[in-house]
Amino acid sequence: MPVPDFRPGLDGSAHGSPDDHLIVVRADSHVALPFLRLADAEDIGGRRHFLGELDGAGVWAVEHDEEPETAAFTPLIMAHGRLGDELWAVAGRAVQITTWWRTHQYCGACGKPNQLRDVERALGCDDCRTLAYPRLAPAVIVLIHRDDEVLLARGRSFGAPMYSTLAGFVEPGESLEQCITREVKEEVGVDVDDITYRTSQSWPFPHSLMVGFTARWRSGDIAIDEDEIVDAQWFPLDDLPNIPPPFAISRWLIDEHVAGRRAARERSAS
Repeated sequence: MPVPDFRPGLDGSAHGSPDDHLIVVRADSHVALPFLRLADAEDIGGRRHFLGELDGAGVWAVEHDEEPETAAFTPLIMAHGRLGDELWAVAGRAVQITTWWRTHQYCGACGKPNQLRDVERALGCDDCRTLAYPRLAPAVIVLIHRDDEVLLARGRSFGAPMYSTLAGFVEPGESLEQCITREVKEEVGVDVDDITYRTSQSWPFPHSLMVGFTARWRSGDIAIDEDEIVDAQWFPLDDLPNIPPPFAISRWLIDEHVAGRRAARERSAS
């Protein structure tokens, strides 16, 4: 099947045809699947936000709490299996934009109503001129390795018995590398070096950008922060626990590292 071609956009004045897509979002980050066509969504009210073009057709997002007759609300994190990488990212954009709109109706500086700006995606106060852009919170996520082992942890917020890489939000004044060093020390008590950028992923729950790294264990024994971590262990690459699903950046970091180490072992053995 061809890969869907999504092109972000701000100006939807050239769109609005019956064949345009409408992504209906609920306030709890559920999305209605399948995506609707505008022709089938006349009774769905709410502010519609233009997101861009999908295979040439316009894409709009709207927050609406009533389930459409021809679609069913699905948690965004569960929708990946039905949408694939490209369309899931578009659905995530819809969640982020509608969340921003709902939570920034009033100026955070003076309390007056905000107005949508025409030339950029921003809400602005006509009284004090304060602008509010869609929020994006950078977070780091890191796979810690030591020889043929990786350090994985089970967080208290996990809904299933699963182990993953460590992650945390960047604090004001920190670089990404400084955040990794701090978060790793706070959560599992070890020190790392050789911090290397690998990839990034939009993580719309509801407004994060996950920046992925690997880091090498330098020193220290595991000592978990029990407020955040249930358990953390060193796992051999050939005996990993239950880990996140394939669409998650944490799984990508794990899979890439495992594949790289196995390839290195095969080369050294040949």
